[in-house]
Amino acid sequence: MLLMVSVQNLEEAIEALHGGADIVDVKNLQEALVGSAHPLTVKAVRDAIPGSRHASVTLGVVPNQAGTVAMAVYAAGILDATSVKVGFMRTEYEQAVETLLECREALNGFDTKLIGSLFADNPLYDGLEADHMIDLAEAGKCDGWLIDTLTKDGRNLFDFMPESQLRDMVLSGKNAGMSTALSGHLKMDDLDELARINPDIVGVRGAVCQKGDRVAAVHRDAVGEFSRQLDLRETGQISVREAHIMAGDGANGSASADSGGWVVIDGSGKTCAGILAALNAQIEQDSYSFIEVIIPDVLNTYDVVVWAEERSHSVLTQRRDATGATRMLIKP
Repeated sequence: MLLMVSVQNLEEAIEALHGGADIVDVKNLQEALVGSAHPLTVKAVRDAIPGSRHASVTLGVVPNQAGTVAMAVYAAGILDATSVKVGFMRTEYEQAVETLLECREALNGFDTKLIGSLFADNPLYDGLEADHMIDLAEAGKCDGWLIDTLTKDGRNLFDFMPESQLRDMVLSGKNAGMSTALSGHLKMDDLDELARINPDIVGVRGAVCQKGDRVAAVHRDAVGEFSRQLDLRETGQISVREAHIMAGDGANGSASADSGGWVVIDGSGKTCAGILAALNAQIEQDSYSFIEVIIPDVLNTYDVVVWAEERSHSVLTQRRDATGATRMLIKP
């Protein structure tokens, strides 16, 4: 899981990066429920941080004007934002799809990723419900999606959507090859639930501000501690569910007579969606060979197990190697 920290200015962006944030997400908390930062603020952040670090842009709740939104998305591309998030509240589904498709066209030629966003508490505002997120992102040709909240009264994401529903949505998003992100007044106490859901990105603000107050400034020490706690769960030092690592040296599976052999997929450096895509591609071209997949992130092993079970593939062994990665042997 990557840590995304919402920032309002260059000073906060630098604090977030020094604390270990993977993504700084520039937004304006004073504009309506959530809005866009001034383009010069985005430019200052993008110019000041290394190109290899992620700087995303949030447009917040966008109007039902596809051309206007596409123009804002185009500006994000010009500013070399890593991604731009387009959020919908009181928008009909078809209108949201049209807007995203206009945004997709506006980003042609840019590296900026298009992220569709719905809010878990949209029903409070007679808005488009978040369970449309995956269909909307696919129809709108998004690179990924984010589920957030608008309510800032102490309730958070899990007050509006249960862990099980979010887990299913994240798995579906990964199987579709999209990045998945969850945000919405998340705190340290929510980390076990988040780790079980295992989105690609976790977005926070209040939890990494001074005294936990989202209107205060982002502080590097708070960012560092949140990042450390994420790492503890990703590496399995803090377990968030029953262990699924099975005993064995991983070499006790042998190809059967009708097997095509033994294939290794190295998931190092890949997202979970990338690992699942590689597995699907391998089985599509060769449904006989045993597959040993190397999974560097403990949390992603659960996603691969669910993927295998849903497709009736057999997980024969799991083991930790000397690097701490999990090696899983799968028989299609």
